[in-house]
Amino acid sequence: MTERVIALVDAGRRKPIPAALAPAAGAARDTLGRPLRDLRISVTDRCNFRCTYCMPREVFGKDYDFLAHDQLLSFEEIARLAKIFAAQGIEKIRLTGGEPLLRRNIERLIEMLAAITLPDGRPIELTLTTNGSLLARKARALRDAGLARVTVSLDALDDATFMAMNDADFPVAKVLEGIDAAAAAGLAPVKVNMVVKRGVNEHSILPMARHFRRGGQVLRFIEFMDVGATNGWCMDDVIPSGEIVRMIGAEMPLDPVDPNYIGEVAERWRYRDGSGEIGVISSVTQAFCRSCTRARISTEGMLYTCLFATSGYDFRALLREGKSDEQIRAAIGAVWSARDDRYSEIRTAATARERKIEMSYIGG
Repeated sequence: MTERVIALVDAGRRKPIPAALAPAAGAARDTLGRPLRDLRISVTDRCNFRCTYCMPREVFGKDYDFLAHDQLLSFEEIARLAKIFAAQGIEKIRLTGGEPLLRRNIERLIEMLAAITLPDGRPIELTLTTNGSLLARKARALRDAGLARVTVSLDALDDATFMAMNDADFPVAKVLEGIDAAAAAGLAPVKVNMVVKRGVNEHSILPMARHFRRGGQVLRFIEFMDVGATNGWCMDDVIPSGEIVRMIGAEMPLDPVDPNYIGEVAERWRYRDGSGEIGVISSVTQAFCRSCTRARISTEGMLYTCLFATSGYDFRALLREGKSDEQIRAAIGAVWSARDDRYSEIRTAATARERKIEMSYIGG
């Protein structure tokens, strides 16, 4: 099979940083009044899975040209940016990839980030999303380094479906082992994310709900999204979250629960018998753009203000050109103050076909 080439970054897709529109100090708000509260940092563009909705093998094959090491932000650069973002209002950092546990010595980065305190003296909330393949052997070290929680991606409980989706011949049992190890290490509550695609794994919805119902994990169902340009998204493949809730509720009655915080992306539902809860993430059918407080830093330092972005801002250049913390802080405020993203609210068939940044490049 001929490998397709998808350019993740090129100079023409870099936006100039706007003139300062907000003071360097204090939390910025965008054009819709949304504060900057969450930062997702991709630490690698590599992954040992080839999930069909994220890094399909026909694109990300054995000859794919991943970023060279010197193109990646160093741990010191990541930590410096994170501290500056903390001064600008963020309260939570999530490490993503690719698969973040593939980044060598990731525990050292976690130690550096866990040392960051917010302006009011609170520690920053530090979490990580993983496919779980390396979690069993790394969970204790991650916790000891200062990681608070993990989210594990798992799309089915039967090996046939799971392996068809991860396209890596990796069994479910190893992911479940990682989830158990994370819980035992104190990285709890462990959240489990299941991307649901019609005709592929909807038969796994109820088995997943049954399995995680009483285990202390929070299972979250994610609508198949049109992220990037490689996953062949179409609306017919989307199972609306409302349909998922009705399916589960018919067997295991559910009641709605208030969000944990403003801007929480998952709509929460608790089992009526008190045995646990689920979440649904409905960025296709019930857009939550109006409460989105997330910024994303790519593996090599591009700042994106939306998961569905087509271009971003080069903050690696600011770091390597010797800009001061105050200059970078002002740049963050300027970018966020100019932000007007609401892609999911205005999605059309045409916008769904646009070439967007790949999920494996900026994290989900």
